[in-house]
Amino acid sequence: MQELKSVEGAARRRGWAAVSVAALLSASAAAFFPGAACAQSDAVKELAAPPPIQLPLKPSPEFARFARYSGTLGSRPIVLRLGPKTDDPAGVHGEYQFADTGEVILIAGDRDGDTLEVEESNDGTHITGNWVGKFAADGSLAGDRMNVDDSDPQPFDLKPLAAGQAAPAAAAKPAKAGAAPAAPLQPVQPASAPAVRGGHPVGGVSNLQTGE
Repeated sequence: MQELKSVEGAARRRGWAAVSVAALLSASAAAFFPGAACAQSDAVKELAAPPPIQLPLKPSPEFARFARYSGTLGSRPIVLRLGPKTDDPAGVHGEYQFADTGEVILIAGDRDGDTLEVEESNDGTHITGNWVGKFAADGSLAGDRMNVDDSDPQPFDLKPLAAGQAAPAAAAKPAKAGAAPAAPLQPVQPASAPAVRGGHPVGGVSNLQTGE
């Protein structure tokens, strides 16, 4: 019996000795190679962290294949790209783009039958609004866009675009009330006469392009 206890004691001592040696080796490695330990930690953090979002947002190639809808949000023209999520049968996501400024807003949420409920974000991190709408039999989508606290509802009315169909161009904004009228064009002088200086530039509105 004493022999058995002696053997067990020796085995336990050998086990603790092995663990102690391993711990000392690990500590020594960290002491002699601190850069390697830090590099490994940074690499793990980099893999775990999502890629940084570039601002301002731009149209994503991921959503280029999604169905497109064109219409208005409030009084502003937009083009919406909306499609299903791959990891959620009821989930939808996509983006919409203002035709007058090119600003891109991300959206994500759920579709239940003909009812759409999504949230939007202008930076990919913070929620900036909510959408609640319904799909009609012809595929059109209408409803309201609200702030995060459900205030300031803005109606949206969107029609589906066929594949390859260009979105309608945004209408030019009307001139502000009380603005001075544009100066008339100055007549072109004959080649033999010196050109008259001091003409006024003509005001106008630049062409607007619809972002896709």
